Amino acid sequence: MTAPAADGAAPRRRGRPSRTQSAKGPATRDRILEAARTEFSARGYEKTSVRGIAKAAGVDPALVHHYFGTKEQVFASAIEEAFAPALEAPAAIEEGPLDGVGERLTRFIFGVWENPATRVPLLAIVRSAVNNDTAAAVFRRLIATQLLGRMASRIGGPDAELRAELAAAQLVGTAMLRYVIQVEPLASADPEAIIARIAPVVQGHLTGP
Repeated sequence: MTAPAADGAAPRRRGRPSRTQSAKGPATRDRILEAARTEFSARGYEKTSVRGIAKAAGVDPALVHHYFGTKEQVFASAIEEAFAPALEAPAAIEEGPLDGVGERLTRFIFGVWENPATRVPLLAIVRSAVNNDTAAAVFRRLIATQLLGRMASRIGGPDAELRAELAAAQLVGTAMLRYVIQVEPLASADPEAIIARIAPVVQGHLTGP
């Protein structure tokens, strides 16, 4: 039995916090986002629900809708945060002359994939995008607007978008085989050996004739 409060106020009930209590605090949105990344990673896009995300975050489902909207919008926010390190790839182009951009970009992308802290959420994103059309569309918009567009703008030329996409396809395809499908001997090869072979191809796509 709950003892009455000393000041005469109504006793505080134990258990799940109310919707109002759950909404308090600046960390609520981040907690929901972290729960969403975990749920999408463990269950995939189709089997993840707003209710499941809310339960994992310890909040009311209405709060998920309040902060993010639909499940598709939650997914978009979750993958944008998880994919943020890779979205810095255009900086590798901007940091030096174009004649060395292939190696800089390749080395940057493989650095992201080789780091377990960034590889795990990336794997979840790619697997969801491969298995679900809605997730694929969200991922495609993110790549097109925040990655390929910036790369194309930097290299310039009438076919810059196509060249940026071909370079990205080379890098993404290699990453898929190495980290997602884990095809041998590529999956176990020395990253430096892969970079040495891939970088000239990426360079050719970006700046070649």
